Amino acid sequence: MKTRDIVLALGACALLGAGGYGLYRLGVSQGAQKVPPQTAAAEPKAGMTDPATGRQILYWHDPMVPGTRFDKPGKSPYMDMPLVPVYADAGGDGSMVSISPRVQQNLGIRTALVTRGRLAATLEAVGSVAYNERDVALVQARSNGFVERLAVRAPLDRVRRGQTLAELYVPDWIAAQEEYLAVRRMRGGDELVAAARQRMALAGMSEAQIRQVEASGKTHARMTLTAPISGVVTELAAREGMTVMAGAPLFRINGLDTVWVNAEVPENAASRLRPGMEIEARSAALPQSLFKGRVSAILPDVNPSTRTLKARVELANTAGQLVPGMFVTVGFAPEAGKDVLLVPTEAVIRTGRRSVVIVAQDDGRFAPVDVDTGDEANGRTEIRKGLDAAQKVVVSGQFLIDSEASLKGTATRMGADQAPEAKKGGLPLHHGEGKVEFISQDSITISHGPIASLQWDAMTMDFKLPAGGLPKNISVGDIVGFDFRQAADGEFEIAAMTRQAAGAPQEHEHEHEHEHQHEAGGHK
Repeated sequence: MKTRDIVLALGACALLGAGGYGLYRLGVSQGAQKVPPQTAAAEPKAGMTDPATGRQILYWHDPMVPGTRFDKPGKSPYMDMPLVPVYADAGGDGSMVSISPRVQQNLGIRTALVTRGRLAATLEAVGSVAYNERDVALVQARSNGFVERLAVRAPLDRVRRGQTLAELYVPDWIAAQEEYLAVRRMRGGDELVAAARQRMALAGMSEAQIRQVEASGKTHARMTLTAPISGVVTELAAREGMTVMAGAPLFRINGLDTVWVNAEVPENAASRLRPGMEIEARSAALPQSLFKGRVSAILPDVNPSTRTLKARVELANTAGQLVPGMFVTVGFAPEAGKDVLLVPTEAVIRTGRRSVVIVAQDDGRFAPVDVDTGDEANGRTEIRKGLDAAQKVVVSGQFLIDSEASLKGTATRMGADQAPEAKKGGLPLHHGEGKVEFISQDSITISHGPIASLQWDAMTMDFKLPAGGLPKNISVGDIVGFDFRQAADGEFEIAAMTRQAAGAPQEHEHEHEHEHQHEAGGHK
């Protein structure tokens, strides 16, 4: 490049530099007047207002582990899901929960309407077949004698009416029969003949046997026992050659034309059954057969183990297919009652002491409601008190909502109950036992058992460390007993702790826990 060109280029750069600096100053001055200064967005924290909803945030938590609270948003350390905010206006009494639609979808929450209708469904119960105790015949020895021959030799043999059961030799009959025949040959008076005939009857002879002696004119020392009804020999007390006394039971025969079925009916459904109600029964052993009958009686006896009553059902069994001990399924068809409020049975949470349903509101809030339940049928439960028609109840995921509502309700009740004692200078202590899972600078995570004083179930949650810190011998994995109280800010703080059992050495786990502390320190 020539010297003249270099000089011109340097001059142009100087002019552009001076002009550019002037333009830069002008732009800065004008921009300062027209463009407002930008400020960095504040990091969300507890107590701030959610810009998306305009509601104050109390804290964040994992819906699957609602006992642990976090003061910042982020990812849950327990589940692969983001933390959910809990708002200050989610329920003034501490029992209402607010869940966003996205979280509702993730938790699989489904709802159903409270409807009005009738429970007119078939009630089924399982029972066992038994003998009809009203269809029983007992065969006894009417006179002293000896068993000469048995026609039925084994229990549970079937017999027909009039069939020979046994033959007995009765010595006492010989004297009575010979006296009668002697009086008749001597042509004694009618009174003597009648008296001799009466003595044969007193000896145990039946009218047919007496007529047989009169017709043949010979003595008959043997008595033939026959079955008075058709059925099964359930008891056999006779054996050939044995001596029997008058009145001794020899055979017990149960009829099979009808049988009983003792059906186990839940006590809350027994009020819907009435004697005389028609039923249908089926047996797994006879899948092609349908048996019909009626309810004979509702027995006044409740089984304390199964909480059921026995409904005695009488079934026709002309073919003899049903035998005692066989299981059958009985279908009852109670009459339809009046219109009642109905909810899906899966919507009812039964705790043993009460029944709860979760009511869903249109603004995404959920509240637990105590209800009085009635009958159940076809997956629906009668609600006698606590709900109104057209309300929405949660039928899936309600246990997560109820646990969160119970936790919040407990905190509210504690605040109300402990206020008078706080004025006296002390907050009540609660005792628990559990295993140390994690220790950070300002909190300790414990998997503890049920806390009776707070009606808590077993869970894993965080506690604030006391002002003086933990005892030096406490480490991760130890089994500890601890006392804690609720601080003024609502958090639960350790008051005292003792080690009950030492955990195994976990050097590598401690290193991993310190790394986890740095990664998730914003959540603890």
